[in-house]
Amino acid sequence: MMWLAVACAIAGAFFLAFGAQRQGSAVSNNTGGLALGGAGFLRLFSNTRWVVGLLLLGLGTVLNVVALTLGTLTVVQPIGAIALVITTVVNSRDQGIRMNRATVVSITACVAGSALFVLMAVNVVRESTHVTLEQELTVVLLLTVVVIFFSGILVLFRRRLKSFFYIVGSGVLFGFVAVLTRIISKQIFDPNGLYLLNVQWYSVLAIAAAGGLGSWFVQSAYASGPPDLVIAGLTVIDPIVGIAIGIAILSELRDDVPPVVAIAMAGAAFLAIVGVIALSRHHPDVVKRRRAAKKNAA
Repeated sequence: MMWLAVACAIAGAFFLAFGAQRQGSAVSNNTGGLALGGAGFLRLFSNTRWVVGLLLLGLGTVLNVVALTLGTLTVVQPIGAIALVITTVVNSRDQGIRMNRATVVSITACVAGSALFVLMAVNVVRESTHVTLEQELTVVLLLTVVVIFFSGILVLFRRRLKSFFYIVGSGVLFGFVAVLTRIISKQIFDPNGLYLLNVQWYSVLAIAAAGGLGSWFVQSAYASGPPDLVIAGLTVIDPIVGIAIGIAILSELRDDVPPVVAIAMAGAAFLAIVGVIALSRHHPDVVKRRRAAKKNAA
């Protein structure tokens, strides 16, 4: 079963990578590097390349769910970072862009930092925890604040926002979505036999709001940056946010965690985040766009 889980996770990473690359190039060609508007988003559904990318992303998600069902987080979760490497290589060849040394170092930092963080985190958390209504409501209220924060920035500074904002925003939002999805799934399969009656309406609304805004951020990030940057945010920020919420709010961290492990986890998270920041500044596609903007301004 474990080897089948690994195979599903690797296949899921490939589908996620190719799906992101297809959607990223489709959105970029559709918008010409400009901000994605409502009409532009609707036009994407008639773009064959974008729809194929959506189907590939969906298939990758299904394979990841199967992998997590058959295997353990310790083995499966770090495999998702492979998608960042695949997306970068595929996008570079598709766009005819040569990866520079800074990009390679940034990707290495992203993958190494996120993998180390997840590996350490899943080894110091309780395998089975009961989520109380107070904890669930705390997550929802915190997500409400996050949604209002990112929505406010989007409304006030939309024309000045760069791809890094959308990447961070989508990663944070989907981190909350993952946590609430896990909470709801545990409620549905609760032994009390109430199934959907266990699910709280405010959690469903919170997932819908965060998922909708996060999806918009992902497509906007495609419009203003390369797809490997988007994957970097989703494979680094998403799991870090999810596990951080699990530790801080859901009390998933064991009481006997050595301080050195906690410090190492913080260091791994910092390394991964620094990698995303460096990738957003030194990626060849980003540098190319920056030079073109300066040339047009002159």
